[in-house]
Amino acid sequence: MSSDLSLSADEARRIALRAQGLLGAPDRRAGVAGLLRRLGAVQLDTISVLARSHELVPYARLGAVGRATVETAYWANGGGSAVAFEYWAHAACVLPVEEWPYFAFRRRAFRRRGWRWHRVPERTCADVLARLRAEGPLTATELGGAKNGGPWWDWSDTKIAIEWLLDLGEVVCVARRGWKRVYDLPERALPASVLTTEPSDHECLRRLVELAGHALGVGTRADIADYYRLKGEQVDAVIGETCLVPVTVEGWRGPAWAHPEALASLNRRGQHRTTLLSPFDSLIWERRRTERLFGFTHRLEAYVPKEQRRHGYFAMPLLAGGRLLGRVDPAREGRTLVARRVSLESARAVDPMADALREAAAWVACDSVRLEAVTPAELRAPLARALALRS
Repeated sequence: MSSDLSLSADEARRIALRAQGLLGAPDRRAGVAGLLRRLGAVQLDTISVLARSHELVPYARLGAVGRATVETAYWANGGGSAVAFEYWAHAACVLPVEEWPYFAFRRRAFRRRGWRWHRVPERTCADVLARLRAEGPLTATELGGAKNGGPWWDWSDTKIAIEWLLDLGEVVCVARRGWKRVYDLPERALPASVLTTEPSDHECLRRLVELAGHALGVGTRADIADYYRLKGEQVDAVIGETCLVPVTVEGWRGPAWAHPEALASLNRRGQHRTTLLSPFDSLIWERRRTERLFGFTHRLEAYVPKEQRRHGYFAMPLLAGGRLLGRVDPAREGRTLVARRVSLESARAVDPMADALREAAAWVACDSVRLEAVTPAELRAPLARALALRS
């Protein structure tokens, strides 16, 4: 591959921020559903500190959008037509419903590979499908229980069967009750328009590579593959058939590709968002890409032993002025947002961190912010003053 188009490191960073909806005016008319289509995937996770990650992603881009609004935009709990579904993309993700056909390659791969967990009797799968047909959408608990009574990973045969059917696309999740998946039949839950086609693996990969390029703005082969957890050779097989344009980026090793829309917006200016990012935000999914774009090392430490954590259980990076300037490990105690551990890159991060903490506190109905550990220590007093001025 050769390219005559070169981007500076700063141009690549701005392209990535705009593609991810973090530079320029937010599209509030399109709302959360529009943002989901723009990103192509929003990761789900069980951890809830300020809020769950799938709520934090639109908050970071659209501001203090109501949490109920986020849930309504993702899941058809009100009986309306599904606009999204859950499936395996970068990880467990909410995905725009129109992309259902293009995950057929993954559903077929699961079928070829066989069971992801221990095999359960085929009649268990048949019984689950029969219950759904007869009774309508059900949770795993309603189907007979998700656990065997042991540790959280000790799934019942029913839970294993329903998740296997989800992998295969024989059932679908387009709604949740509380935090429980509600399983349904695709022909009942999904729009007919997405059920009439079954793209080939090649067509699926071409679509997902192009979607990843659009969501990233600019990326390397590894960046593009990581977005939907594709293999490098799968990207190689189709990238020449997409609209993505070969580019070179200052300081990046190897080739890269950019989306034409991203290149067309290169000279546009716009307001940078000041916000706290979920550790599962798609802007910072891939650690090496984050280091390349921002010179910032990001690692989720929730699964690191407490005594080995440097930044905290759920450290949220601070984005301000198009840079990552620090991070905070937050918690909530009643109506107080507790900044348990704040790390600032320099004094220029003080005011943005104060703004981000105050805005986040208001969003989750907290009326005060309490600082605990601040690094470097000499920035604790300036940060406390900045917070006081915003109270």
